Amino acid sequence: MQELVSTFAAPAFRRGAWAVATWLAGAALLALLDGTLDLANMALILVLVSTLAALWSSPSAAVAASVLGVLAFNYALVPPRGSFSVNLHQHALLLGTMLAVSALVAMLMARQLRMLGERLREADEPASLAATLLQTLQLASAAPATLLLQAAGTVELLQGEADADETAGLRLCLQQGAAMGPGTGRHEEQPAWYLPMRGRHLSHGAALLRVGPAGAAQEGVRRHAQALCDQMGLALERAAAVRQAAAAREAAQTQALRNTLLAAVAHDHRTPLATILGAASSLHDQADRLSPEQRKHLAATIVDEAGQLARLTENTLQLARLDTPGLALRLDWEAAEELIGTVLRRLRQRDPSRRLRTRVEPDLPLLRCDALLLVQLLDNLVDNALKYGGEAAPVEIVARRIGEQLVIAVRDRGPGVPAAQRERIFESFQRGEAPPGGEARRGAGVGLALCRAVARAHGGELRLRPRGHGGTAFELWLPLQAAPQLPGAGP
Repeated sequence: MQELVSTFAAPAFRRGAWAVATWLAGAALLALLDGTLDLANMALILVLVSTLAALWSSPSAAVAASVLGVLAFNYALVPPRGSFSVNLHQHALLLGTMLAVSALVAMLMARQLRMLGERLREADEPASLAATLLQTLQLASAAPATLLLQAAGTVELLQGEADADETAGLRLCLQQGAAMGPGTGRHEEQPAWYLPMRGRHLSHGAALLRVGPAGAAQEGVRRHAQALCDQMGLALERAAAVRQAAAAREAAQTQALRNTLLAAVAHDHRTPLATILGAASSLHDQADRLSPEQRKHLAATIVDEAGQLARLTENTLQLARLDTPGLALRLDWEAAEELIGTVLRRLRQRDPSRRLRTRVEPDLPLLRCDALLLVQLLDNLVDNALKYGGEAAPVEIVARRIGEQLVIAVRDRGPGVPAAQRERIFESFQRGEAPPGGEARRGAGVGLALCRAVARAHGGELRLRPRGHGGTAFELWLPLQAAPQLPGAGP
């Protein structure tokens, strides 16, 4: 590719000279072989000469030269010689062939546009194809080129070499969005074309093509090069629009999350706060008239509602934290037994009468995890199982290894979750429907959403599995990693 570019990267007058020299050489060869070869073979030589000359010519010049070449060939070599009459049965095909060859050259130039456009549409970052555009422009114009691209709004990327004056010209072309140089009507004294990379609204780059003063006569080549530049400009504009749309979506999602969090706080924190306020007011205003059992009941109500309020707040804040882009977890090596033991200690402090069973497979490998988040996840699952799993049935925590994953399951024997709700309950601020005849479920609807977010932040997954004889199992699947060996430990 580079050798081909260097072959044709010459000033315009030199390329024109090469085209004329090709036709003259072809004419000399045909004159030399006249009488030696038949007309069909001599016509093949004319096709070859036309094709070679088209490499140094614009499409319009190539077609015009082909027409003149065919007329000259017909006048000098096709019987009856010395006239422009054509035997339609024998020689008219030659004219059509010559015109087809020239048209093929023009089609190849159009194909450059199509191929470049397809690559630009497929590229995530069009600026990465600057080298491809540079080579395409050099082949199309047969002149050395330099590109200046504006990426991400302000960053300028220079592809190729340019002195201070040429760089200033590129920036001026970028700012004004108009072509400059020979034949453009603007700064025609310049020895090069400055072509903007135009989008629909403004320019996103510029190209410098050193065509020399003779570039004024190559209108077709300039238009082709401008079309290539505009392909890149449109692609850069599309990429910028995609980035802006992504930023707008992220901002909208962040704002929507804030609004939802505020709504959840306003709605779901109101009930426990009102209950706490009522119980505390009763203790404050009527303590002398209350029996010890009544005072104990009110105090227990305050403790329960305060705990519920704390869990709602912690879940909501953690869910907002996990939605923050670029979040870094506080990872360390933890034992599954310790995580489950922490959940059990918390539960016994809140309600010692709860029945909870655990089965932990021996010799489980360590987990690389954020212990606080995983404990909160398991605490939420156990709290849900105790609320909705029935008063008498026990809740089980089972931990075992399956392949290269550690599975921790929280199981209950409650009424289960209807099939239509099994995915919806994992969405933020969605609560399962109350069972027939049962009370409406309290909470902001962030507990299970937080649990799945924590699982996915660790590269794992949280799944709901209905149990065979009634009840639900929430299974936490976490990938296992090779734990580092302790210093001094053997292989």
